[in-house]
Amino acid sequence: MKSQWDCLLENLGAWEGSFTRLSPSGEILEDVPSIVSFTGLNDNQTMRQIVRLAPPNQPVGEKVLEYSSLGRNTLLFDNGAFSQGSIQFAPFSEFGAELGLINGDRRLRLVQLFDKQGKLTGLTLIREKLSGSETSERPPLQVDDLIGEWRGEATTIYPDWRSPDSYTTVLKIRRDGDRLYQELNFGRAITTIARIERSSLKFDSGIQILLLPDGASSNCPIEIQLRQPFVLEVGWLLQPDLRQRLIRSYSDKGEWISLTLVTERKVSAS
Repeated sequence: MKSQWDCLLENLGAWEGSFTRLSPSGEILEDVPSIVSFTGLNDNQTMRQIVRLAPPNQPVGEKVLEYSSLGRNTLLFDNGAFSQGSIQFAPFSEFGAELGLINGDRRLRLVQLFDKQGKLTGLTLIREKLSGSETSERPPLQVDDLIGEWRGEATTIYPDWRSPDSYTTVLKIRRDGDRLYQELNFGRAITTIARIERSSLKFDSGIQILLLPDGASSNCPIEIQLRQPFVLEVGWLLQPDLRQRLIRSYSDKGEWISLTLVTERKVSAS
């Protein structure tokens, strides 16, 4: 892999889009136009990041950041995909993370936030394209887009800098009425069942997947349970048969343990 800093440089440029604030059930509450620019300084040894938000009927807000190193709460992949956020879940502390995917001149980012009781309080979906890009947004994700067999390549990286792991995955998804059956196989098979409720999938384990604009999906607990491992995930349907997922995993002690990027293709529609 490249150095973490070189991975960050994959995000250079001015990214135009919007910050869409969502309720825990996926209802759109606010959509704020945005421009986020990354400029390399000192022969790309320093990054200047400028975030401009233009809320309706309000002055434009601007935040300028300059940094030359990355925090322990951040990891990136070679293509620029990244996650930053809490490294430890603990009672009575706010908790959350950002997960970002990149595909050519498009970026998709998702922020998932939880209150001090571990309950999901809201999400922010950030859809961006490089300034001047004509690439169109994907349609909102639908349940039927997910049905079929997906075969993928996954890479897992770790905050303790141990060597990355790479492996293949098989995900089979089928629908029966208002139930969705999902079988994930990456050396061992795990089957889960979800109840379909409009644009959300509710699992018995308390996990919720929201189907969002631009082919996006959010996967996280509705409420984080103590002494239970959990994941925070964003998915992005780039083409009808091509999807990426970024998964931030936490142990049963609430400790951030890994970040996984999965690129999967649909090989069967049933």
